[in-house]
Amino acid sequence: MATMKAALWDGKKMQLKQLERPEPGPGDAVVKLRSSGICGSDLLIYYDKKTPETIPAGHELAGEIVAVGPGVDKKRVGERVALDNIGAGRGCMQCWYCRTGQYFLCDKPEEDRGGGFAEYTVVRAAGCFPMHDNLSWEEGALTEPLAVAVHAVRRGELTGGETVAVLGSGTIGLNCIAAARALGAGKIIATARHPQQVEMARKLGADAAVSSEGTVLKEALADITDGRGADLTIEAVGGRSDDVLKQAIDVTRQQGRISTTGNFWRPVQVDWFQALLKEQSWIWAAVYGILDGRHDYEIALDLMASGRANMKQIVTHTVGLDDIQKGVEISYNKKQTGAIKVQVLQ
Repeated sequence: MATMKAALWDGKKMQLKQLERPEPGPGDAVVKLRSSGICGSDLLIYYDKKTPETIPAGHELAGEIVAVGPGVDKKRVGERVALDNIGAGRGCMQCWYCRTGQYFLCDKPEEDRGGGFAEYTVVRAAGCFPMHDNLSWEEGALTEPLAVAVHAVRRGELTGGETVAVLGSGTIGLNCIAAARALGAGKIIATARHPQQVEMARKLGADAAVSSEGTVLKEALADITDGRGADLTIEAVGGRSDDVLKQAIDVTRQQGRISTTGNFWRPVQVDWFQALLKEQSWIWAAVYGILDGRHDYEIALDLMASGRANMKQIVTHTVGLDDIQKGVEISYNKKQTGAIKVQVLQ
């Protein structure tokens, strides 16, 4: 039995284990992982979770196809790919949602077979998106968060020249800034907590990055919109507080749109009456899929390859798989470490 090295959360920290190396079934591809990003959702889960993992996590990943199962073109072996192991990489490809390209909403998804914090992973081959030759492994693993952002912007029906507010400048918020800029936004104003986030938000296309406290953002938007507010607000914070949702309603103009992509980890309360009076449209954008005939992954890869979204600069720290616990700590302590995106490279 062939084995592989994998990092699992043991209830307190990441521990290296030897697991059985995956084999491809029908429609599958086995991928030798080269890069895996540590996502903010991973950190929230880890530091709240006491139950040890039995399979590796990690969903921002890229690597090389080393084996394929029945029904997959053998010529795909050797391809450099960015992986979607949440939607198309697990979809049944038969249900109504899969047939319409909304793989994340699949009626009968494949069980989770493990993610990027290991030497190998297996997914449906449909979840393997070929990388452009000029993209690095780091950029390959950044395709997933950029695709989330592209989806949020497209779901928000951005029209060229509109004013966009991005709430939060973590990984997803920064990607939303880059996606909104590349897809035609006029002015973009973001909120940011840490100095490194302010600097990166501006590098990626924000006209300003301001504090989320008080009325700073609302006043900045009023100054450039004759008092109306944002045409489109993208919420990219989530967490456990309803403050960011209240802020979204407050800073978005009447009949404006709010695209929410942050993960909320407990029930929150919102005064929907204010949104009703402003006739705002509230749109939920979980991950990615096919809209207007193109997958968000394809657009994300094109944006990076063309230079319209220079995402590699957000990778501030890299570690090897053996040092993944160090990477988790660096990512968690952003204020002290100056981290934006931490990746595991192999």
